[in-house]
Amino acid sequence: MERLTAQERAAVEHVAGAPMLEQVQAWCAINSGTRNLAGVATMGAVLADAFSTLPGEIAMVEPSPVEAVEADGRVVTIDHGRHLHLTVRPDAPVQMLFTGHMDTVYGVDHPFQSLTIRPDGAINAPGSADMKGGLALMLAALRAVEASALAPRIGYEVVINSDEETGSFASAALLARAARGKVAALTYEPALADGTLAGARGGTGNFALVVAGRSAHAGRNPHEGRNAVVAAADLALRLSRAGREGLSVNPARIEGGGPNNVVPEHAVLRVNFRPRDAEAITEAQAALDAAVRDVAAAHDVRIEAHGSFNRPPKPIDAGAERLFGLVREVGADLGLPIAWQFSGGVCDGNNIAACGVPVVDTMGARGGAIHSSDEFLIPESLPERAALSALTILRIAERGHP
Repeated sequence: MERLTAQERAAVEHVAGAPMLEQVQAWCAINSGTRNLAGVATMGAVLADAFSTLPGEIAMVEPSPVEAVEADGRVVTIDHGRHLHLTVRPDAPVQMLFTGHMDTVYGVDHPFQSLTIRPDGAINAPGSADMKGGLALMLAALRAVEASALAPRIGYEVVINSDEETGSFASAALLARAARGKVAALTYEPALADGTLAGARGGTGNFALVVAGRSAHAGRNPHEGRNAVVAAADLALRLSRAGREGLSVNPARIEGGGPNNVVPEHAVLRVNFRPRDAEAITEAQAALDAAVRDVAAAHDVRIEAHGSFNRPPKPIDAGAERLFGLVREVGADLGLPIAWQFSGGVCDGNNIAACGVPVVDTMGARGGAIHSSDEFLIPESLPERAALSALTILRIAERGHP
């Protein structure tokens, strides 16, 4: 701490007084599962009110249209909540991007709905770490920056989307626009419980393969049918064999079939790819195309592929190295050891990096067991991580770059 400037010490004191814990507790009480549009709208309104304490223009942006494949193979448009977008000092010499998400994986019918305090003091609550804690400390950090004399030097955009947990399809265009011209970005996914950050990340692709066969009587004339479930199973096996180190392939679900005495004419295979690099994406796409072509011919069925590789892999390039180095430097000055490691998980940081903007995407609270009923947040990490963000932003403002 002795290496901090007076301005930085003031920022640390500022975040220490922010009501982050109270905000987390209140926000976790709002169910904002991605598909709970009423809950997401409530959460969006609460966040808009909280972030209105910052200068600039705040808006709730309509989601982009998103298509999905139903169990019966129909392609439908699904609704999403609006996204929060704040723009502050767009003419300032240094421009940054800060992102988070208001949605969680816990729907209104999920059994995990309430907050408890564990014996070790950690908060066990839906979305506590992922990422309502991150949103609270992001706000605290930005308010500390606004209280600094360096504030006029830095402009920024804040995007808090409503659909990160389902791939950010309804917010991808907004994120891409907001990333333009930024020297760096911080995203507030949770760090590990020991503070370790995600460094490089793999990518992801989700596909629905709709198989159209031909029905027939299972006893009288099964040879005249074309079994869509068998074809989907063949697809699953072929795609599974395409997996290797650096490319995981997960055939996750087959939907279709019907009565035992009917050859099924319809099935949908849902499959997830996790490519570690661009080469793996090319390989995965080739495997997918070959499997669709060969299974369609072998089983005399029609197959339509829906989906995309929506999160590109995120390598650590020179710009990211510099930004990570700055975060580590700030952490050292605060007495916080900063390390990072590869993550097979994906987030909006993947898409921001693909826009050419250096990003550290685990600037949120320390916690763990996310996407489960054991999700927890470590409360003392709120002021420490808010200070880490605030000082990182102030040093970028002062230097003009990471």
